[in-house]
Amino acid sequence: MLISLSVVIITFNEEANIGRCLEALQDVADDVVVVDSFSTDRTLEICRQHGARVIQHAFEGYVEQKNYATAQARHDYVLQLDADEVLTDELRASIQVVKANWQHAGYTLARLTNYCGSWVRHGGWYPDRKLRLYDRRLGQWVGLLLHERFEVAAGQTVGLLAGDALHYSYHSVEQHVSQLNRFTSISAAELALRGKTRVTLFHLLLKPVWKFVHGYFFRLGFLDGFAGLCIATISAWGVFLKFAKLRTKPASATQPV
Repeated sequence: MLISLSVVIITFNEEANIGRCLEALQDVADDVVVVDSFSTDRTLEICRQHGARVIQHAFEGYVEQKNYATAQARHDYVLQLDADEVLTDELRASIQVVKANWQHAGYTLARLTNYCGSWVRHGGWYPDRKLRLYDRRLGQWVGLLLHERFEVAAGQTVGLLAGDALHYSYHSVEQHVSQLNRFTSISAAELALRGKTRVTLFHLLLKPVWKFVHGYFFRLGFLDGFAGLCIATISAWGVFLKFAKLRTKPASATQPV
């Protein structure tokens, strides 16, 4: 029996991405709902042009926002996407197969990331599987401030979808660095919430070096050329920033902006 599928997307100022995301949903989605955190650009206009239901809701955190968005779906079977992700033909076909023969609590999909115009297949960035297709009755979004994930109930099984979701991540190195600064503040706050406030030279020096070596050499990031070098270097810098912020402002780390 063919199930009905809702697609849920959370947005904030995504006019550069959301149209491309919505255009790829026409043959798989029976319902599309966008939960927007009061965008100030053309995001809402573009969503409505594509027939999506739009609900504005203040952003309280990634876990909270995605659970809220999931609850707004008209159907229990849900595909959660980010605005900068696009389903490929192969992935859409795989979802159609699952819609006709649903067997698990959820399904993971692979993401292929575009970094400054280059597709990244190494360095730990591919296949970057995420559980995004799920029966909302059999799990929920969990996590603290960052790295949220959908977790199925104990005893439930998870299947794999064929095909990639194209992830248009960073358009420039400047954008990557800007987001890294924000995310490292959130990551430092998350560590503080977990009570992990001890920072040593191991965290500030050795962990960043290992991050670079592991991604660039062991995970073959060098095969991605300039993109791979940028990713490995900036990722290593991010590890240093996270622990440096945790060490210098532990008291405020639980209150990220």
